[in-house]
Amino acid sequence: MIILLLVVLGLSFGSFINAFVWRLHEHVDWLKKRSECDYCHHVLSPLDLIPIFSWAVLRGKCRYCHKSLSWQYPLSELITAGLFCISYVYWPFSLSGVGLFQFICWLVLVIGFVGLTIYDLKWRILPNKIVFFLISVSIAQLLAVSIVGSNIEHLLGGIIGAVVIGGMFYLIFQFSNGKWIGGGDVKLGVCLGLVVGGPVNAVLLIFIASLAGTLFSIPLLLRHKTINIHMPFGPYLMLATIVVFFIGNDITSWYKHLII
Repeated sequence: MIILLLVVLGLSFGSFINAFVWRLHEHVDWLKKRSECDYCHHVLSPLDLIPIFSWAVLRGKCRYCHKSLSWQYPLSELITAGLFCISYVYWPFSLSGVGLFQFICWLVLVIGFVGLTIYDLKWRILPNKIVFFLISVSIAQLLAVSIVGSNIEHLLGGIIGAVVIGGMFYLIFQFSNGKWIGGGDVKLGVCLGLVVGGPVNAVLLIFIASLAGTLFSIPLLLRHKTINIHMPFGPYLMLATIVVFFIGNDITSWYKHLII
């Protein structure tokens, strides 16, 4: 029953993300303008906005102009729902008290990660409105666990993680004059450091993100036969955060066992 609820919530928030990132980029007032087709700009009815179902019934086309719609819409809905379910199944903490609050904060972070990924892939930027909101959510869950749970080590770990990732990215940003990494990545690094906590997890996050970015970038570099391609780093950072958050300790333990 809980899984079903999370699927519905995930699909709904995935649909919300699609509308939100477009409205944020276009500076559209939510209260003054309803969702519309990207091509013919016809206002969409509630039946056109049902996650997955509407896209499937209409075969990925607009009901009014019949032009094909992007796979981004159902894909982001499915990914959000999938991440919600995975988070519940593999949640490493309690789901009561402060642990439940932490879980809710994590789901909010997941929604933000999906939104930032879409935005970064489409427009090569990480908007401050989303990043700063996620930083505040990260701080809220960090303080809740640290204060209510009397876990000062958790607070210190989050601060150290933010300093390691955010500090390293800031140095790279300054050294390269913003050519190697963007200012949005620096601020996102602070958020992700607060989430994963500790110097070990922070370094592991950077390593996994760099590895994933390299593996995904090689085919593009070979296809275009040039290194002058601007590729967003944010999606890889957020993917690495999810990996480290759930299995970072397992990876670290495996590595220690391997070298000892």
